[in-house]
Amino acid sequence: MKLLKLFGIVFFCGLLSPSQGVLSGLSCAVSPGAMQKVLSDAIIQNGLLQKHLQGLVVPNIMDEGGLLNSPTSITGLRLLRVRLPKLAVALLPGIGVQLVINARLDLGGSCLVGLLSELIDISVDVTITAKIKCTNFELGVVQVVIDDCFCILGAVKIKLLSGLLSLSINDLVLNQLTATLPGLLCPVMNIVVNLVNIQLLGTLNAVIPVGTVGTIHYHLASLPFASGMFLGLDLDGAVQRVGGSIIPHDASASALPPLLDKLLVVGLRQSFINAILSLLIQVQPQTFTCTPEAFSGAKQLQEAILALFPPGCSSCSVTSTLSIRIELLGKPLILLENNRATITLSVMVQVFIKSADGSILNLLLLKADLSLNVRLSIAGSSLVLAVSLGSASLSLESSDVGISDISSLKPHCSKLLAETLLPLINGCLGIGIPLPNVLGIPLIKADIQI
Repeated sequence: MKLLKLFGIVFFCGLLSPSQGVLSGLSCAVSPGAMQKVLSDAIIQNGLLQKHLQGLVVPNIMDEGGLLNSPTSITGLRLLRVRLPKLAVALLPGIGVQLVINARLDLGGSCLVGLLSELIDISVDVTITAKIKCTNFELGVVQVVIDDCFCILGAVKIKLLSGLLSLSINDLVLNQLTATLPGLLCPVMNIVVNLVNIQLLGTLNAVIPVGTVGTIHYHLASLPFASGMFLGLDLDGAVQRVGGSIIPHDASASALPPLLDKLLVVGLRQSFINAILSLLIQVQPQTFTCTPEAFSGAKQLQEAILALFPPGCSSCSVTSTLSIRIELLGKPLILLENNRATITLSVMVQVFIKSADGSILNLLLLKADLSLNVRLSIAGSSLVLAVSLGSASLSLESSDVGISDISSLKPHCSKLLAETLLPLINGCLGIGIPLPNVLGIPLIKADIQI
């Protein structure tokens, strides 16, 4: 497997056998700390929970008293502030994510004990546990719902203006809050979770320009998957050329690797990356002459071709400089294998002589099948690919002068393509594949290890 380690994030490349019925792909995993920070920022630090809890009205607390106790009523009880909120995240296999929020709620109201009316302050520790799952996946969008929510009350502190507090009031308040707070807090959690869903999952449904050549419209490919080790988000998207049509690709399911110390795994499918490469790698046919100032590979190829001219060939008299035309054939394809990533592509190499009258003599028409080694890096929230020549195979398509043995041309042709074509391809790939800002986690300070 190929493991690319980032700051809080891991990119993972893997090859899966056809029998598994899934496609290989590129995945990234986010550490528990990174995911928890994002959710804590969205719910706690940005004040979303406090905003929707503010002014929460608690039902009146009434007690008729008894033979020895005075009647008690606590009215106008409102939430004044939320103190010390903290959030923890855990995974629930087959369900989704569990959020646990601990906070201290300060309530204030009026208390009437017998004929004595005074202000009352109540401070209660509460633990809210919400089990969240994704459902109803359709066209890249999921619905996030709270599958279960419950509250546990901790310490309760009650303060009366007079300072006179009976044990019965303390028990009364604790019992009433235990009965009523869950019904008040859980609906608020439902609102908060839905707002956070719109905010965070919206980062997965984004249209991102790819330089000036096109756009990528990212979206979820399937319902998020929860295991005991990670939450998996499988991304797909529509790749479209500027002013053109969408580039098709295989949208079959991919598998996401379980990484034991990570919490969130995001996958990009190999076929999806191939569609993006078709958008990025757009190299126009290149034609140049084998002058003394030409690339060394071109001059070496010219010398090797001249040595192949068959004896007695009447059309083989070279009175002009050789010209070479290079043109990409078909689409580049990336292949993710164990410990390596390669791009395969085919190139047509035409070697010809153009006479003064405009006629063309095709000395050779060659097809070169290239395997390019890929180096991956992260630069400014983009996945950048750089290639170098791994191997090349050469086949003869035709020759107007009867050349049939091209075995001696392979090293010279390979050098020519490395000098002329690869810089153009790397120039196309240099803008990178822009990645969505998944859950608002930036890809910065990347430390990549393959």
